[in-house]
Amino acid sequence: MSRGGNNCFLASPGMVNVPIRQRVPMREREFRRRGSEREHEVRRLRDLIRSAVLAGAYPGGHLPSEAELMTGHGATRATVRTALAMLRAEGLIERTQGIGTHAVMAPVRADMEEALGVLRPANPALFTTGTRPQLLDRSTVPVPETLTGWLRVPPGTPCLRLEYVSVIGEQPFAIATNYVLFPEAGRLLDVPFRVDWYTLLAEAGVVLGESEFVMDSVLADELSASLLSVAVGSALLAMDQTITSPDGRVFNVAFIRMRTDRYRFVTHARAPL
Repeated sequence: MSRGGNNCFLASPGMVNVPIRQRVPMREREFRRRGSEREHEVRRLRDLIRSAVLAGAYPGGHLPSEAELMTGHGATRATVRTALAMLRAEGLIERTQGIGTHAVMAPVRADMEEALGVLRPANPALFTTGTRPQLLDRSTVPVPETLTGWLRVPPGTPCLRLEYVSVIGEQPFAIATNYVLFPEAGRLLDVPFRVDWYTLLAEAGVVLGESEFVMDSVLADELSASLLSVAVGSALLAMDQTITSPDGRVFNVAFIRMRTDRYRFVTHARAPL
């Protein structure tokens, strides 16, 4: 990943350097007064169960009974039921009378290096068996003016705009819009787009040098909400990505909007000895 930084997508230095105390003057004791103790217990339990579900901790996706959750977490039945109701409203679990509570989806997990595209997945089956694109656009357009500086090309330079919705099974999880310069774009024009973005690049013979993400969040507008099957105003993970060739030339800029409940990034770091 480039150490130079994707400065085109970062906040201005003035914003980054403003002390947190000036931007968020509220005192710690004011936070503590918000919410009853039971509401905090529900929040904590919701987070614990959610993490366990997404980590695949429950065999077959079958959650423990209410009584087992009460005993295991020292919680009241009302707290357990409220936490499960929140997870059900999120679309993570389903409760069936006489059967119990089951997880209804499992997100894709990938090491950050794999998500960046610099490494192929250790378990390609995660992508090749369940992921497919729904193509929205694959056309040649002038490079948008706001990208000419970052791509280091003059206005009017042609690029390939490749836009798609990624689907896992039958569930959409991301919208991506890529602006690809030639000659790499020329290799992508006629190659079938069958699985995921990095498979397409590999099958087209496009070699990556470096890849970088800048992440924040954005609220889903009506069209994005419709494409991703979420409510308008839902928080989406927003990722701006650049990809360079092995010689360091930026040839792709992508804007990705992703459902946060459909994908989990995994990264590891070791403190220096």
